[in-house]
Amino acid sequence: MRKLKIYLDTSVISHLDHKDTLEKMEQTHKLWEIIKSGKYDVVLGTTVFEEIEECSEEKKEILYHYLSKINYSIMEKTETIRQLANEIIEQGILKKKHMDDCEHIATAILSDCNIIVSWNFKHMVNVDTINGIRTIAVAKRFTAIDVYPPNLLLKGEDEDEQAGDK
Repeated sequence: MRKLKIYLDTSVISHLDHKDTLEKMEQTHKLWEIIKSGKYDVVLGTTVFEEIEECSEEKKEILYHYLSKINYSIMEKTETIRQLANEIIEQGILKKKHMDDCEHIATAILSDCNIIVSWNFKHMVNVDTINGIRTIAVAKRFTAIDVYPPNLLLKGEDEDEQAGDK
């Protein structure tokens, strides 16, 4: 069986060091352990690295350290990604001021990912955006893509650990 291909937006990586939201940080760390085990094929877009570069030096160092612990492929930003990001705006899925989010979505679609993983409930993990993303992906004959917060990828992991403890 083929591994699921997931796209991590910057919010996920950022929450590895987000002490003001401890529950999300803990869940992100649990997901990171699963990712380190090789359960998923991970894709990151160059937009992720552009956003990390906007962080403080200390935070950048921490986030790059975490990234060094996982395997991932990088999807370079192309004209095709920019065009699809603009189409997402034209379709009214997101506004132009959220171009980075549109680039994340476009990168995930064009990378043929199954899931976008994000903590961004305002712009990404909501019904309207998810429906819009699926519509565009299917219309362009790409994989129908879902958008989940990290904690949904943990479902069953705790039960597996508890079953192993018995």
